[in-house]
Amino acid sequence: MEITAAMVKQLRDLTGAGMMECKAALTEAKGNIEEATTILRKRGLAQATKKAGRTTNEGLIGSYIHMGGKIGVLVEVNCESDFVARTDDFQNLAREIAMHIAAANPQYVRREDVPSEVLDREREIYRSQMAGQNKPPAVIDKIVEGKLNSFFEQMCLLDQPSIRDPKVTIGQTVQQAIAKMGENIAIPRFVRFKLGETA
Repeated sequence: MEITAAMVKQLRDLTGAGMMECKAALTEAKGNIEEATTILRKRGLAQATKKAGRTTNEGLIGSYIHMGGKIGVLVEVNCESDFVARTDDFQNLAREIAMHIAAANPQYVRREDVPSEVLDREREIYRSQMAGQNKPPAVIDKIVEGKLNSFFEQMCLLDQPSIRDPKVTIGQTVQQAIAKMGENIAIPRFVRFKLGETA
């Protein structure tokens, strides 16, 4: 059965879970909204988004040093309470994210962090690549947006496929941690150093 955007939106409105999680649950439930809702509830993802508005003033700085001291990462991972920040699960999450940043070298945390001039430049490059192909403007717009999504997957931490499990993004990893730990979790910033590299 085909999973439509309207079905995904309906499930998302009902549960508050992310788009990809909703689509996966609907696919598993063969389009049955009630069954898909149950699948999401079992996974705890429906609750995770409801916590997203809560303040995150606690947390820790995760760190990772790689290749005999040639690459280093510091990442701030926030949660709601010092109690959760001290748990092994939270500390492992911070370390996993730091290791991912060392390997994948994202430039931004989230899509919203990408400066508009960078997005404009990328769109211009994609449009110029299609010059002379006589495609309708609507088709070109769709292709540009598709390429922009690929750009986000390469450059934005939360959109990147996890190095540990490429089927799951870092954003989904954080959502799963929120569901498991019962607190909102946020990544406000990170820094990655490579020996000999200048800013």
